[in-house]
Amino acid sequence: MKGRPTTKDQKIFHGQLCRYVGCIACWIDGQFNDYCSIHHVDGRTKPWAHWFVLPLCAGHHQDGAGAPGFISVHPWKTRFESRYGTQKALLNHCLELLERKHKITVPLARAIANDQWERIAL
Repeated sequence: MKGRPTTKDQKIFHGQLCRYVGCIACWIDGQFNDYCSIHHVDGRTKPWAHWFVLPLCAGHHQDGAGAPGFISVHPWKTRFESRYGTQKALLNHCLELLERKHKITVPLARAIANDQWERIAL
């Protein structure tokens, strides 16, 4: 899949999301599932692509990839967002969990979540 290469800091951020937050949809459903991958909300080619991400388990990421009955973001984005909230709101929630529970701050991801795109180096 084409896209921008992931930096060391971005890889660390992705690991923190999966390790400490786990699948954000499962978390909202009252479960902790750290067996997840990174969902790129707005593709992989934009300058902020690797900061605008969500940790999702297989079932919440791709239809048919996980347990039956999960609402996945692909291809059910509208249903997914109706159930769990917008993807930007979910990123904010992930960042709040990292900040509040684990004292981890990620300024560039926070900038994306707050529509401060100009803070992202092009």
